[in-house]
Amino acid sequence: MPSLGVPKSRWPVVAWIRLELPERPAPLTLIPGIAPPPDPPLEFLVPNPVPTDPRRRVFAFEEEHDEFVVRLVWDSEDPGLLEAECRAPLYRGRLPSDKVAEFWAAVKTLVAPIAPLAVESADPRP
Repeated sequence: MPSLGVPKSRWPVVAWIRLELPERPAPLTLIPGIAPPPDPPLEFLVPNPVPTDPRRRVFAFEEEHDEFVVRLVWDSEDPGLLEAECRAPLYRGRLPSDKVAEFWAAVKTLVAPIAPLAVESADPRP
């Protein structure tokens, strides 16, 4: 899973989750033409430019925990998915299972305003 935008944390991604967002109604356009791009699903997501493609609209949010950082990423070109990354200073081996559970709990708390979301894919699963 490629990481979009520029993360604040330079730690590697040691776990990730792709969540399916609920279908949203099509935007209402008052004048003929192309509909405006969708807004991010969570209010705390902020623009996170992609240096190699400035036309892309990517939004991200990072939350620090004791031993890792949770990063949420939403790309307007793929509005049905929300990606969560766990970044930690682990350069070899796998994320310990107790930390995987903490990561999943942190993500669940952050996406609670939307609703329970279906997991499209994840590595590792708890």
